[in-house]
Amino acid sequence: MNSETCTNKLPQHVAIIMDGNGRWSEQKGKHRVFGHKHGVKALRRTISFAAEQKINALTIFAFSSENWKRPKQEVNMLMELFFTVLGSEVKKLNQNNIKLNIIGDVSGFSNNLQKKIMVAQQLTENNTGLVLSVAANYGGRWDITNATKLIAQQVKDGELNIDDISEATITQSLSLYDLPDVDFMIRTGGDHRISNFLLWQLSYAELYFTNTLWPDFDAEDFQLALDVFSGKERRFGQTSAQVSG
Repeated sequence: MNSETCTNKLPQHVAIIMDGNGRWSEQKGKHRVFGHKHGVKALRRTISFAAEQKINALTIFAFSSENWKRPKQEVNMLMELFFTVLGSEVKKLNQNNIKLNIIGDVSGFSNNLQKKIMVAQQLTENNTGLVLSVAANYGGRWDITNATKLIAQQVKDGELNIDDISEATITQSLSLYDLPDVDFMIRTGGDHRISNFLLWQLSYAELYFTNTLWPDFDAEDFQLALDVFSGKERRFGQTSAQVSG
């Protein structure tokens, strides 16, 4: 298929683990941060393509809660890059009617970065186009743990009966509660794992892995992934006969 993929075959919500920046730069004899900067260019291409394809939501894994274990110099440069990109890109997102949503434990960031995040979200909060969620200092286990605490507090306060807790209750307490579950996850860089990303929200997602390193990921790669998704029969526990009937 080409870029005219049928909209009813498109995923509503795409999640991407953007892996391979460091290896890409090392292959070129450059510092790892060089790869992260080129990864920003790949992200711009990806956002533009998702918006053109009328995909409703795009969630990207920018910085996991485990990434703090990386060398301090790399983490510091990543924080500086995140701060710079927020400042330079948010106006473009706003001009293109894209809503920016940052998910994760932002309290772990500097006060200046937290303020930048708040301003960026407020600027785009009324936009009605693509919803771009950036997972930063995020982990799927953190998300579920945080939801559990919120629900426990509701029970403690007498606002919720323990017997009324359901999957919907948990979903409403998680990040991305106001979006449909992820139906398609893409991971670049060759590894075949989800790395603690959106553990609850990925429960029925189709998974797609590519060896392409993130800085090289472009519209052609994205289209190839969408073509694979469009050929999937999504049964959600039913038989093929039930789905086709």
